[in-house]
Amino acid sequence: MTTNLERHHIFGGRMGLRPVSEKYGYIAVLHSSVHPNGSRCRDKNWTELDHWLKRKCQEHFIEIAHHGTREDWYRIFGRYYDDRADEKVWLNGRFEWDLRGDDNGKL
Repeated sequence: MTTNLERHHIFGGRMGLRPVSEKYGYIAVLHSSVHPNGSRCRDKNWTELDHWLKRKCQEHFIEIAHHGTREDWYRIFGRYYDDRADEKVWLNGRFEWDLRGDDNGKL
């Protein structure tokens, strides 16, 4: 059994979106080392992981689950998360540049 796991609302309380995270299932189980008791971590890797999770939720909302359009996403979540040109992917416990040759480095 794995211990030290915490439930993380990808869109959280500070933004007033915790109920929206619940509604769409945008919750991740994270180790406490990257989510210490739910406190906001200022580490660069955490910031990048947080953005990556939000971008994946946006892709799911629009392209996979078809919950709505980009405009619907923006109306609910208040910003887009797929606007980064310096895309990295979470590999081997850290962020690495996406060198797989996909268009624009996107997943």
